[in-house]
Amino acid sequence: MNKETLLRQIAECGYNVGFGAKKHFATYDIISKIPGIINFLSIAFGVLSLSFIELSSAKFLAALVLIMGIVSVYLSCYESEKGKYDEFGVKLTTIFNDLKSLYLVVRDTESTDIEKSFLKFKDLESSYYNNTLTKQVLFSDWYAHYKFFWQHQIDWVDEQLKFNFWRDKVPLSFIITILTVATLCVIYFSDYFYESVRYLWLSISL
Repeated sequence: MNKETLLRQIAECGYNVGFGAKKHFATYDIISKIPGIINFLSIAFGVLSLSFIELSSAKFLAALVLIMGIVSVYLSCYESEKGKYDEFGVKLTTIFNDLKSLYLVVRDTESTDIEKSFLKFKDLESSYYNNTLTKQVLFSDWYAHYKFFWQHQIDWVDEQLKFNFWRDKVPLSFIITILTVATLCVIYFSDYFYESVRYLWLSISL
């Protein structure tokens, strides 16, 4: 194995480890914060509906509160293991930092022992596989993209992998969701606009 190949492998593993760490932290944040936000919004809606009768009869808002309740129940399934996500996130961050140190040593030291560095890399890679949780909360992947690409220092990984904005930094599922919602909105408002114009034209004609 040559130096460039090892640097590439370290960077690829660094991406997996760093993103994995952020995904664990994302799941931990969602489990910890979302239920409290849902409870606050539910109480606020209940208080406001006592003052404004229109709110108590609004089907959309009632459905929204019901959906938030379902989300809260879904997140409660992860509550018992919440601490593990934070714990594993910290461990993976430590491995990520060790990989960064190894990468810089291999890159900047001419007399690096490639075989010795490769063995250290394999040890760190094994530690990564032994410190991950496969079960993650829905949408944690989107949040992890933000935390990894926009909050974390990943210049050394990007030096090898050359991340592309649309291909790597924005989740494909997020793009598909936004396009789907935008398409549905266009269809809905197009029909609404057509009906409004038609009603206005009939009113003028009469």
